[in-house]
Amino acid sequence: MATPGRYPLAIVGAGALGLHFAAGLAAVGPVALVARNAARAEALRVGVQVGARRFVPEVFAPDALPVADWVILLVKTGDTAEAARTALALQPRGVLSLQNGLIEATLRAECGTVLVGQGITTEGAFREGSRVQPAGAGETLLPAGFEAVAEALCMAGFRARVEPQIAAARLAKLLVNVAINPLAALFRVPNGALLELPHRVLLEALVSEAWPVLRAAGLDLDEDAALARVVAVATATAGNRASMLQDVLAGRRTEIDAITGTLLAMAEADGLELPTHRAVFTLVRRLAPG
Repeated sequence: MATPGRYPLAIVGAGALGLHFAAGLAAVGPVALVARNAARAEALRVGVQVGARRFVPEVFAPDALPVADWVILLVKTGDTAEAARTALALQPRGVLSLQNGLIEATLRAECGTVLVGQGITTEGAFREGSRVQPAGAGETLLPAGFEAVAEALCMAGFRARVEPQIAAARLAKLLVNVAINPLAALFRVPNGALLELPHRVLLEALVSEAWPVLRAAGLDLDEDAALARVVAVATATAGNRASMLQDVLAGRRTEIDAITGTLLAMAEADGLELPTHRAVFTLVRRLAPG
């Protein structure tokens, strides 16, 4: 139930995925979109093509914010702390991250007593010129306490639910990210191409190396199921350009430190070497700033 005079939902992050979620949610109720600055907000007010529809968002700059009951963060991991502070300025009941990496500790440090949590999504979207192209309907899992957000997402046509074992689900998402994102960026191919030779060999090697590290941390998948999960996501999002590929093509900072870097740090703590992950980590960092 929305609070009178407030937006039921706000999204901080007006990239491809943020616009994809905002367009879907706006079809069933008010949603505030927060852009990175006033210039970006002004540009979006004329509207943007999201899939087959023209979407005119209710968009705000960080220095001129409304209030909202629930805030979803969809920014790059390096921008998490700043985005969390922006979210707090919206005076929400809760702040939900659907970002890559493992950033819940950063959220808690910034948000104090406000309810925070990190969920996961396998929804895909990418920019094609000025157009945002949705690319494969995925699933969005939320931590307990965010039932109202899950309900709103379902009403908007997204597959969403609260997941009691969200920590294990986050590790499964990290597994998918460390396998798909760097390879898509290095070879400059959509996700589905990674299922074919010669890319498939590297994809399987990355899963095989990552699995024992993530399993020890609480991943609830055996090794065969881990590979099947990665293959299923690559299949469902076959036409999608992974976020790291989009960053490389645009010359932007990538999330390689938050994705593969997080896995490498976990492995180092366990006294393990992951040579294939170390190699792709180094190569991606040479392509674009980390």
